[in-house]
Amino acid sequence: MHYLVNVKKENNAIQIKGSKFMYGWMFLATVGFLIACFFLIIHGLKFESKYSLFYLGGGLIFTPFYLYLTLWSLPGFIPGKVLLTIVQGENGTIKTKKGTVYIKNIRNIDLVRNPLNLINDIVIDTLDDKTIKIRTYNLLDDLDYQVVVDQYLYPYITENAKKVWDRKVDLDKLQRVAKYERQEQKID
Repeated sequence: MHYLVNVKKENNAIQIKGSKFMYGWMFLATVGFLIACFFLIIHGLKFESKYSLFYLGGGLIFTPFYLYLTLWSLPGFIPGKVLLTIVQGENGTIKTKKGTVYIKNIRNIDLVRNPLNLINDIVIDTLDDKTIKIRTYNLLDDLDYQVVVDQYLYPYITENAKKVWDRKVDLDKLQRVAKYERQEQKID
């Protein structure tokens, strides 16, 4: 596989985990910015520069924001965290902590950024009008998400869901950037 997603296959189950790159990126984006804010506050309190008030103000303003983002992201840093498990096949399912969704029951699947915590969620709309949100903790980037859906779910979703997915996905970009090509898969 040429993309960064961490996939573990066991029997017929495929466990999707975040990529190591995204773990590092999220760690830098949350903890790194918190450390920078504390650094600004400490150097602002020394009043050794004519910019000390700017350091202090910036540190005090941004610390609560980055602390908030860090607290929302912490569950994603659990080692070996499985974001979702896909069981392929005609009666395939997506298993998460919040429940199980039959792949044939998917009407629409999308990656949506939550405006309150800035974390991407996989949002699945089902044919029975239910919405399931799977928190990714930003450990699954957009291209990885598209490859996972296209490779592991696409062969088993309904024809209408395939049409919706084909309008969203850019297979040329996936081929160019992620070196992924859709394979005509045989359905069990």
